[in-house]
Amino acid sequence: MKKESSSIEQLVFEMQYRNYSSSSIKTYRGLLLSVEKHFLKSIKDVTVEELKQYLHKRITEEKISVSLINQTISAFKILQTDVLKREWNAFKIKRPRREKKLPEILSQEEIRRMIVCTKNIKHKALIMLAYSSGMRRQEIQQIKPSAIDSGRMQVHVVLGKGKKDRYTILSTKTLEVLRIYFKAERPKVYLFEPQGRPNRPLSATTLNEIVKNSAERAGIKKKISFHTLRHCFATHLIEQGVNVKLIQHFMGHNSLKTTSGYISLTNISLSKVISPLDSMSI
Repeated sequence: MKKESSSIEQLVFEMQYRNYSSSSIKTYRGLLLSVEKHFLKSIKDVTVEELKQYLHKRITEEKISVSLINQTISAFKILQTDVLKREWNAFKIKRPRREKKLPEILSQEEIRRMIVCTKNIKHKALIMLAYSSGMRRQEIQQIKPSAIDSGRMQVHVVLGKGKKDRYTILSTKTLEVLRIYFKAERPKVYLFEPQGRPNRPLSATTLNEIVKNSAERAGIKKKISFHTLRHCFATHLIEQGVNVKLIQHFMGHNSLKTTSGYISLTNISLSKVISPLDSMSI
């Protein structure tokens, strides 16, 4: 097929109408276009068995992630139910089980080394803000100077994941470095902009490279990404005894179960935990 079918055009319209993010729309459109290209026919004519065979091939031969498989199924579901007005039960496809791999967590000392080894003031401010606030990569990309509320010591995350606003904490040390950075570079629109190219955000690739380069300079051998800073934020707060419900709010998680998953990553010695009975006067 030389161009996308009208069904995919309708899918894009439906997702725009339902206020999906532009990145989700782009991903879903691309996944269904790949299905059409594979079968050389409109996505509306692809059967459940054909789609299952296609997904099986991609899992076994191309080793694509479970996340991409689930996104393909989600796109197919929106197409069937909201565009083609079909009953989903007739097309329902079981989703593959996710692998439960624990993310790499850096110690507070490793985070400190990363910050100290980063001499570029923009990169230093970026790493400090990401770690101390728990913001997602895309949220750091899109953040504007006005989101830094020094009066209330909060960061206003505007239209985070799921198009939801929230507030998270602003570190005093991060604020100090942000002020130095802002005076030096005077970003125009976004808080972090490419050198010599104002009014646009840093790319996702650049953000990952900044974190990985800082980790390398700090002598850290662990396999990490930008998202590692967010994992560390949640894990270290739990280790400090911060209420998990509060951390859920800072992280912007819909489910407390997601936040509670970080408990398994903490480094809390059981020998330091005191039974509530031992604190009573008996």
